[in-house]
Amino acid sequence: MTESTINVLVLCTGNSARSVLGEALINHLGGAKWRAYSAGSRPVGRVNPLSLEVLAEKGLPTAGYRSKSWDEFAAADAPRMDLVITVCDNAAGEVCPVWPGHPSKLHMGFPDPADAKGSHEEQLAEFRKVYAMIEAKVRRLIQLGPDRAGEV
Repeated sequence: MTESTINVLVLCTGNSARSVLGEALINHLGGAKWRAYSAGSRPVGRVNPLSLEVLAEKGLPTAGYRSKSWDEFAAADAPRMDLVITVCDNAAGEVCPVWPGHPSKLHMGFPDPADAKGSHEEQLAEFRKVYAMIEAKVRRLIQLGPDRAGEV
């Protein structure tokens, strides 16, 4: 791992909800020592507005997030990752690009809040629930550090 900043790539299929929430939480809770990015194997092209709504409720920044392909992070000029985290079971089972530097890999599966049905409040409740699940895992990851990520 790098001495100064631990670079983390959070992956999902669509890069619109779980991976964005993971990116935001790692950047918020990890302070200057952790730097997270997110991407998807088949990005949907936009961040789910409910992801941004939950981030705003929690007082986290909402600007600058976009749904993007994991190919951006496999390029030679991409930031070198220390850890790649998959947050959905689909992305965990896909053949990933070869990441420069051969980072450690960790899978933390969460239900997709974008699949929630019902009223705006019912869907938002699902996003809040998944946010809390991701937050608990991210807190544990940061507490343990990247070398013990497998214990999360």
